[in-house]
Order: sequence, then structure tokens, then C-alpha cells
Amino acid sequence: MTANAASPNAGHLHAVGDPEGLARCPIMPTYGPPSVEFVRGEGSYLFDRDGKRYVDWLAGIAVTSLGHSHPGVAEAIAKQATTLLHVSNLFATEHQAPIATALDRMIGDGEPAGGQVFFANSGAEANEAALKLARRYGGHGRHVVVSAFQSFHGRTMSTLAATGQPAKWEVFQPLPEGFRHVAWADLDELEKALDETVAAVFLEPVQGEGGVNAATIEYFEGVRRLCDERDILFMVDEVQAGLGRTGKWFGFQHFLSGDARPDVITMAKALGNGMPIGACWAKASAAAAFKPGDHATTFGGQPMATSAARATLEIMEAIDAPAMAAAKAAELTDALMAIDGVVSTRGLGLLMAAELSGVDGRVVAARCLQEGLVLNGITETAVRLTPAITIDSDAIAEGAQILASVIAAVRDES
Repeated sequence: MTANAASPNAGHLHAVGDPEGLARCPIMPTYGPPSVEFVRGEGSYLFDRDGKRYVDWLAGIAVTSLGHSHPGVAEAIAKQATTLLHVSNLFATEHQAPIATALDRMIGDGEPAGGQVFFANSGAEANEAALKLARRYGGHGRHVVVSAFQSFHGRTMSTLAATGQPAKWEVFQPLPEGFRHVAWADLDELEKALDETVAAVFLEPVQGEGGVNAATIEYFEGVRRLCDERDILFMVDEVQAGLGRTGKWFGFQHFLSGDARPDVITMAKALGNGMPIGACWAKASAAAAFKPGDHATTFGGQPMATSAARATLEIMEAIDAPAMAAAKAAELTDALMAIDGVVSTRGLGLLMAAELSGVDGRVVAARCLQEGLVLNGITETAVRLTPAITIDSDAIAEGAQILASVIAAVRDES
């Protein structure tokens, strides 16, 4: 369809697949005009409405970790659709407790970690629950949450305020108060920010949207020590890194050992392999700060979403998803480093960035899409790769071939 010339959106939105005959695109312009309409997915491949096949190195940004249309997940959803779709969270449903128990065991690296789970619908909602829990735990006058510059925690007003990217704040000012930002991986600066008003420190184990910047053992152990000394919650956003992607069940497990772990952990993305669901886990003493009526959600943890999540976790455990991710990451890294124009990789496991030389990462990503490879340009010099944990060697090799040819073409044109 063509946008109405009198519309303020004229020339801005032309969405592929828009219904014909409308005065303007019916979709708000929050993502810009999509250039491709995908209609089917299978494993690590996507197909558009014209039948063109694409290699998917993005997996919905770390979401479809078991690949598109995984039969085990699809079967669980189909069965649940004819069994029970919704009841109020005043009541329990059958999948909630098994999922919470499985997540607690994964967080404990095979042993119960002794926490409790709140189910939400997304990563931002899981993070909202964590932020409210921090305020409830700290009490009046002790409500500040400290996070890092370059971080990303969501698009709601509170999670945007926690996000350490000032460019995203400006048009939504004034943001909620009670958030403070410090340099990433700088323990000295963090310690200076921890006054008596601070309730929690909120960090990602790998900054995904911020450029794929991994933490270090020294940093996370130092944060854990500072929080213990001051009775401050150490909260970790595992929305993108969690559930096997980094080579461990959770990203923090690369940086904290033994019984040391965060007090609050949020997750979403891969939890339902595409079905919207998020979760906020907290150790029992922190979770106890919430009282009945403090927090709620109509659809969080509803049967359809939890059926998908339960099947996803069972499959992930059966295939040993962390070990598979580590092996696939090594194979993908080798393929990338063989490409002329890729100078380095960074990240953890299959949460990866490829640093490029002599080409713009966003230009490369856009051209790759035209040539049949889905990835994400995150900086002027890097692309982000978050493929399915189950990606096979053929999809790695084919994607690498496309990326190599695109880099060469972009270089020749510049």
C-alpha cells in the first residue's frame, strides 16, 4: 500500500504485506518500514511470502534457540490450545511449578538454588518485577537502582530509565527517578555510587544491545562482594544471555563460582522458543519482600505460554543446550575468522559480535538481508549474531559465504 500524502506518516511507512486500500499503514512506526515479510520458519531457515529462503543467524534476537517451528514445542502448544487457555493467576495451572523448579535447578547449576519465580510476558516485564522487588526490599528512602552505561533493560518507562543509553531517554523525559548509571566494568566507580539510598545493582552478564560486551570474573565477584557488604541486591538481566546460549545455563555462571550467584535473575527471550513469556527469579529472602497485592499480571504464566516454556526447557536439558552452544560457537567463530574483513569476535557462546574492518556493520547487515542472511548491525563496525543453539554446519557455512561476499561487495563500492 502507499501512505496517504496528507498523513504525517507519508513516505515513512510502507510495510510489506499491508492490506491494500487503506489510507495509511495500520502499524505504528516504532520499527520503521519492514522490508521483508516472513511467513514460515524451519530450523535455522526463514521463508518470505515470495518463497525466498534465508539463513537465520539472529533467531529473533536470541529467542528461537531450538530453531523455528520445533516439533516438540509446537506439539505442546497445540495440545494446550485444546485443553486450557486461561484462568486468573488467583489459581495455579499445571506447568508453572515444573518450570519454576527447572529454572531454580539451572540457576543452581544442577542443584536447587532455593529461589522463587514470578512469571511475566516479556523481558521488560520481568525486569519491571525486579525493579519493583528492589524497591520493596530496600524500603522507603532506599530505592535507587544502579546500572551500567551501554546497558539495555527494556522499553517501559522504568526499564528505559534503568537502561544506560542516554540517547534513548531524551524524547521521553522526565523519566522515573531513582536510577543511577556508572561506567561498565568499573568497580571503583560502582563503589562510589553505592550510598545509603541504593537498593540494588542491576547488570547484564553480556551487554547485548550495547555492543556485545562481556563481564569478567573480577568484575562480577567484586560486585557480589560490594552488595554483600551493604545488603544491596545484586540483580542480573539474563533476558538475552540466559538459558544455554553462552555455553552455560546462565551468563553469570561464567563469572561467579560455587554458591555465589545473583540475588535476582530475569529471563525471557529463549524461555518459550518464540512464545511470549518472561520470568523473574529471586532468592527466597528477597522474594519474601513481595506481599500479596504488591505485583501482578493478567497473562503472566498463562497455560499456553507455560506449555511452550515447559517443553522448551525439557528439550534444552535433553540436548544439553549449554554444551551444544559452546560447540556451535567454536564452529561459527572459525567460519567468521576465515572471512576477509572480519577482524575479531567477542561475546560468550552464541551471543556474539563480529568486528569488521573497512565496512559499516549496519550497511553489511542490510545487504546480507537482501542476499538471504539474517543478522543484526549493532555498531558502525560490528554485526551481532545470535543463531539457534541447534544451528547445523550447513547453515553456518552458507551464512559465512553470504557474509564474505557481502563484505567484499560493500568494500568494492566504497
